[in-house]
Amino acid sequence: MEQTATIKVNNFQPKIISLKYCLYARKSTEAEDKQALSIESQVKEMVALAERDHLDVVDIKRESHSSKEVGQREVFNQMINEIKAGKYNAILTWAPDRLSRNAGDLGSIVDLMDKKLILEIRTFSQKFTDNPNEKFLLMILGSQAKLENDNKAVNVKRGLRTRCEMGFRPGVAPTGYLNEKNVDKRCQARLDPKRAPVIKQMFEKVAHEGLSGRKVYRWLREINFKAKSGKPLVMANIYLILRNTFYYGEFEYPVGSNNWYAGKHTPIIDKELFDKVQTNLNENFVPKTESKEFAFTKLIKCGYCGSGISADERFRKLKNGGTNRHVYYFCTQARNIDCKNQPIKEEDLINELVELMDKINLDELGVKSKVEQEISRMNRFKNILGQKRETTNIEVSSRDYAKYLLREGTILEKRELLYFLKSKLTLKDRKISLE
Repeated sequence: MEQTATIKVNNFQPKIISLKYCLYARKSTEAEDKQALSIESQVKEMVALAERDHLDVVDIKRESHSSKEVGQREVFNQMINEIKAGKYNAILTWAPDRLSRNAGDLGSIVDLMDKKLILEIRTFSQKFTDNPNEKFLLMILGSQAKLENDNKAVNVKRGLRTRCEMGFRPGVAPTGYLNEKNVDKRCQARLDPKRAPVIKQMFEKVAHEGLSGRKVYRWLREINFKAKSGKPLVMANIYLILRNTFYYGEFEYPVGSNNWYAGKHTPIIDKELFDKVQTNLNENFVPKTESKEFAFTKLIKCGYCGSGISADERFRKLKNGGTNRHVYYFCTQARNIDCKNQPIKEEDLINELVELMDKINLDELGVKSKVEQEISRMNRFKNILGQKRETTNIEVSSRDYAKYLLREGTILEKRELLYFLKSKLTLKDRKISLE
């Protein structure tokens, strides 16, 4: 027998409407619900319920995203939009907390019930209709789920803070340490007998031998040092290690909170060695006073190792007291720290690109559009000067205009020009070639 609902419209005249259900199943992500039904188990149970009670299920939706944050569930949002579009007017789900564990999504459900767009919400053991008492119960159950979430967050933070006060840093242990697998020793770290001695040597080489991070990187490659992941450390990892106070026995949690704790783990180095390393690193660190923009970065690759091409500027003092500025483009060595590709001056790079312009696969329409914009801008300038005669029908070769931009254009115009290139460019031995 088909399920129906009665609503009152037009001077309280009753109207019978058949119920069309959307079966919504969401996987629980809460720790205490590990024994709860999986998505497919929910679907199986609710399909059996629909067959038993002769419910018209027109769609089945599955979602594994958490419902703690408002508006972040793609499948749930799709279901709401389809309800508004009239595809179905009822929801079938395992329990009220599958629909929402936050006030925002719960409010949207109740609002749709108030608007008569949702006529019924049925769970495995309950039914909610547009009835004040039933909606109130639905809101209580949804609010209870939110209360549980809020309490969990408070309890987790309190537990983490207690662990920190006990001297145990939460999270994955840094390189040189291993996490204890025993549940009773959660958050505790023990020395990694294979990697801890190497970490200590890293600090000693920087402090006593004056090695830079790049030289430490080379040394680690020479001894074939690998992290717990089985991969070599990258430059960023090396500096993170050398700046990490955990190695002498203190830690900040969360990072940036300025909440410091004394760790119960065994230190790899002492505070004196750590401070010496910081002094050496700070002396060799040259901060950038401002970010610089260069025309051809991120658009060319190294012909030797495939790394990106970056740029920097150099200033040379002249005898007359002035300065000359030169921009050099060079391999970032991201893929090969020993890459021998030679840097090239920007003027020479531009000359290389100009020579290649007749061979490069160019987006003619894109460049032609730029030419038209240039002519339009010139005509607007003439109008400002009172010159009524406009410039039209100028035949400009797209490639000639591209060469002009390479030599005379702004940084932005040069960068936009290279986006019109359909050919990939590589730099090798101060020569630009097509890939």
